[in-house]
Amino acid sequence: MKTMPRVLLLLFSLSVMTMMFIAKCGLNIDNHLSQKDGVTGLGKYPGKEHYEQLLLQKDESHKEEVARLKEHIASLQRQLILAEVKAHNLSSALRWNSSAPKPGRANVYHTTVGQVKYFWNKLQEAEILKGLPLKTEYDVVPFNRFTLTRIYMVDPGLGKRVVEKPIGFKKKDILEVVGFGLEALNRDRPPAKKRYVMDDFLEGVYRTEPTTGTHYELYYRNIDNRGTTAQYTKVTVMRPFGPLQSVKTDQIQTSKEWINIIVPLSGRIETFRHFMDMFVQIGIKQDTKVYLTIVYFGNEGLEEAKALMSRVSKTYSFKSMKMITVNEKFARGRGLQLGALNWKGGDVLMFLCDVDIVFGTDFLERCRLNTERGKRVYYPMVFSLYNPNVVYKLQDQEIPSAKDQLTISKDSGFWRDFGYGMACQYRSDFFKVKGFDEHITGWGGEDVFLYQKYVKSEYMVIRATDPGIFHLWHEKYCDPNLSSDQYRSCIRSKALNEASHAQLGLLAFKDEIDVHRSYKRINLVPPSQTRV
Repeated sequence: MKTMPRVLLLLFSLSVMTMMFIAKCGLNIDNHLSQKDGVTGLGKYPGKEHYEQLLLQKDESHKEEVARLKEHIASLQRQLILAEVKAHNLSSALRWNSSAPKPGRANVYHTTVGQVKYFWNKLQEAEILKGLPLKTEYDVVPFNRFTLTRIYMVDPGLGKRVVEKPIGFKKKDILEVVGFGLEALNRDRPPAKKRYVMDDFLEGVYRTEPTTGTHYELYYRNIDNRGTTAQYTKVTVMRPFGPLQSVKTDQIQTSKEWINIIVPLSGRIETFRHFMDMFVQIGIKQDTKVYLTIVYFGNEGLEEAKALMSRVSKTYSFKSMKMITVNEKFARGRGLQLGALNWKGGDVLMFLCDVDIVFGTDFLERCRLNTERGKRVYYPMVFSLYNPNVVYKLQDQEIPSAKDQLTISKDSGFWRDFGYGMACQYRSDFFKVKGFDEHITGWGGEDVFLYQKYVKSEYMVIRATDPGIFHLWHEKYCDPNLSSDQYRSCIRSKALNEASHAQLGLLAFKDEIDVHRSYKRINLVPPSQTRV
């Protein structure tokens, strides 16, 4: 902490020395002229050319000295900035220690010094101060460009936007960093000079280095040279990662935690048959702590569905399942709501599911681990499989069995980051946020509204990719009678669900590919490749 006053004192001393040097230069000119000509006061002065020559010599010498002093001052300023970083980190560490449990004084000192050393080492390791040699182009961490109103992202988020308006934590982060840059610019400006304000910020870039922290490059207009073009002021900022801190340790017991799997259904008997085969293998033979609730809408296929459940119950002596019948038009939200209401066994962990979902015992354990009554709900990101007729036929491969299709790769499917239909939550929490909007009918919408209720509440939403749960491909039909928003969402889901961008491209240019193959078979150059 003593470094800062010393540096400031040194800067002040250098400024005084510079003024004295300039004054002395002026006096020496007069003395030199007087002594050379042997006159004083109002005596005769030398010629104009001689005077200008001496002035030029002194001016060159003065410029060299000023350049040297400026470089020295710049060096001191860099040291001052680093000293301020040290002081800021030390202050943060002291504040952290003041809120932490009070150990002995020696321990506080060693902890504080250790934290400051940790921050300093992280800053030295970062590429922010110097270029670091990397092994491959994949090691480069790209920057995101931003202004106060836009972020141009390298990795599109949930909305797949390549540019977005900063909201939430991103907006808070940008405003804090830009404000910090303004404070750094205004800190040492004389009171008579104009201050930098938020409107002077032009743009910036940032990236997060996984081991060091977030690196920002902030560009402001140079308010001291407004009439000059291409004049900017750049501020480099680092938000370093702190040392790891243990927050708390919990013991979680899942051996007695039952899960009520609620599935709304209408028709789709063949898909339901596959679902029950999976349920027998996972829920009856392996996990054994699951209850199945089927909410069936309408009469079409009802008897087949009942017969299928009855056969499974008798074959495996499994009583932990039931069917609720509803003589209404299918509405997913209403079906899940009825399934939750019909449970009579007190509070229970519920898994809201669809009939075209496949899951394993590892997912069921994550369902238990990531939920906590009154505190947390789990919304897994399901891996959605592409149309196997596209995935495998494009490669001239036979379509494998349904089980062998459950692979995670960029060619087999995608993470369904826009889907919120699969969810794990306790029954008491479900009704605390008032469950689903039962007025929504048809395809989509109800799951998003429930998700938004949790997001806007004090519950922690655990949203993460889960390799233990898959959405099977099936052909989608988008009812023209849906609302505009629902229909658009259905079409979007249908397009994304079909194949990857590259695979859809291969389908679009299938005719060209076939022509190319035909010419290659007979060793001819395809027309598009013939040179003129």
